[in-house]
Amino acid sequence: MTHSSPSQIKVAATYMRGGTSKGVFFSLSDLPLQAQAPGEARDKLLMRVIGSPDAYQKQIDGMGGATSSTSKTVIVSKSTQPGHDVDYLFGQVAIDKAFVDWSGNCGNLSAAVGPFAIHAGLIDSDKIPKNGVVEVRIWQVNIRKTIVAHVPIIDGMVQEMGDFELDGVTFPAAEIQVDFMKPADGEGSMFPTGNLIDDLNVPGMGRFNATMINAGIPTIFIDAAELGYVGTELQEDINNDQVALEKFETIRAHGAMQMGLISSIEEASSRQHTPKIAFVSQPKAYTSSSGKPIDSKDIDVLVRALSMGKLHHAMMGTAAVAIAAAASVPGTIVNLAAGGGKKESVTFGHPSGTLKVGATASQIDGNWLVEKATMSRSARIIMEGFVRVPSDIFK
Repeated sequence: MTHSSPSQIKVAATYMRGGTSKGVFFSLSDLPLQAQAPGEARDKLLMRVIGSPDAYQKQIDGMGGATSSTSKTVIVSKSTQPGHDVDYLFGQVAIDKAFVDWSGNCGNLSAAVGPFAIHAGLIDSDKIPKNGVVEVRIWQVNIRKTIVAHVPIIDGMVQEMGDFELDGVTFPAAEIQVDFMKPADGEGSMFPTGNLIDDLNVPGMGRFNATMINAGIPTIFIDAAELGYVGTELQEDINNDQVALEKFETIRAHGAMQMGLISSIEEASSRQHTPKIAFVSQPKAYTSSSGKPIDSKDIDVLVRALSMGKLHHAMMGTAAVAIAAAASVPGTIVNLAAGGGKKESVTFGHPSGTLKVGATASQIDGNWLVEKATMSRSARIIMEGFVRVPSDIFK
């Protein structure tokens, strides 16, 4: 008895690096009709494209790279918002579970949205200079925020090559400045509990001093020493320690509750993308994951952050926004680790090296506000064409 194999459908897609992340980018109009609206069909398509859920946690049968930084999808369309060029929707695909997390943004891939939009013909040609910089105004759909990408143009084309070096990325490329406008939570306070430092009580583990901020992405910051770390840890120091990973996840879940992001601890397991958890320390010298020595004099603060349950190899762009915002407010755990006082930028050390981020905070009617957070990234098209998925995925 013979079985005919289901054929595959092909979907136009572009594989891009943005900052220290990689993702599969789609124009909304190129998606199969069923996947053009949010819902189960779209999630099934994106999971199959990436190769999830994969019990082996390798994503061998898809485009994902089996890390939180490479299990990402992006959908871009002409903007429905006044004063914006494109809408940017980000889907973080879980590796071993069957779900796509739509609760946050990817700051790193934000740097690739402008170049992709130009490449895909979503930006009016009269806006693109022959030589210069085009300001692409991006509406970030997940978090309802504006991002402005300053994309360099040479001979009417996106300049991808350059000498800008980004720790965590092997090869240099052209610099793209990315501004995250009013990055704090639009609905609530930048500090959802109302405190710069909270007493976070985690049953069975004790109490931790934590700064919980909602800027860029909801993030919980704890002093490294309280967790028994020094702040110079690399990925293998944490990711090979299952007990440590479970501890971080438990603290993250209780922090999410205190921030009002979830209504029960159990909900945290289906909300892996947000909040992030990070630990900070005063500057110390260390050797980065590539073997590059980092001098304590070259950094203001050490930060290590976890994404999707694992220590990140560099820093999530959205968490870098949270670091910039928290550092700019005197009295937060990040600000104190960076030496205290008023700051407009900090250079922080992460496992792959260093990154400078800027933010200016002001206090209005007792509430802290950040007008914009700025950082430099780079982006590049790696591959373009079609991605194929079995035609029966929507069944």
